[in-house]
Amino acid sequence: MRVIAGSARRIQLRSLDGMDTRPTTDRIKETLFNMLAPYLYDCVFLDLFAGSGGIGIEALSRGAMEAVFVEKNPKAMQCVRDNLSRTHLERRGMTMSMDVMTALYKLEGEKQFDYIFMDPPYRQELEHKVLSYLSGSELLAEDGVIIIEAAKDTEFDYVEEMGFSVIKNKIYKTNKHVFIEPSGRKGIC
Repeated sequence: MRVIAGSARRIQLRSLDGMDTRPTTDRIKETLFNMLAPYLYDCVFLDLFAGSGGIGIEALSRGAMEAVFVEKNPKAMQCVRDNLSRTHLERRGMTMSMDVMTALYKLEGEKQFDYIFMDPPYRQELEHKVLSYLSGSELLAEDGVIIIEAAKDTEFDYVEEMGFSVIKNKIYKTNKHVFIEPSGRKGIC
């Protein structure tokens, strides 16, 4: 796993051995960031269920002003911190070693995010829980976008009831990225 582009281009990132995390492959990460590239400069990025931090670090490398990494696994969070140091991006990265819902409560009123990315464990409906919280939150900026990495068969037919719209689905072999925004806006992706 490596940083694809930007200031930390080609730097290899550490990841945890075993099945504790599921790093996004370089190919899928490159596809995702090719879609986001025009909008990343000076944005504020939230990486939920951060694992080794590869997604948030890619955003920082490509010009994001700040990224917040949320990961409750202490070994994974140490990996995020090591990767931030390795890429010399630690000044623009904030780490929160706690569960996602606690982090969201703590961030409320403190920050607003242009992008909220989440890659929760598949098929545990954690994305539903996070979206439910975000539907009544001020964490997503007015023009913000939520991006969820999920198993290919995960349904998102409930998001309209929460005040969101799916603006794009990018489907891969076994998983997909779902782009969501508050209803009534025109998508940027």
